[in-house]
Amino acid sequence: MANHKSALKRAKQSEAKRSINSGYKTRAKNVVKDVRAAISEGSGDKAKESLKKAVSVLQKTASKGAIHKKKASRKISRLALQINQLSSR
Repeated sequence: MANHKSALKRAKQSEAKRSINSGYKTRAKNVVKDVRAAISEGSGDKAKESLKKAVSVLQKTASKGAIHKKKASRKISRLALQINQLSSR
């Protein structure tokens, strides 16, 4: 454990940020899971609606710094690609 006052403060800040980021990451994972479930069901309309929500959540998570912005873009891109392939069938 930290001994200096500044190190104690930093440890406290890190713990607070970790718990906040954990919530954002969990929410992002859940919306991605919803999109993938809709894709596996084969319902294009439901998948498009859930993708719209997922894009919003992923971008917000990236803007807060919980995940990297390129990771968010990559997930959005791959989900959109799967939905487009579903629609073309």
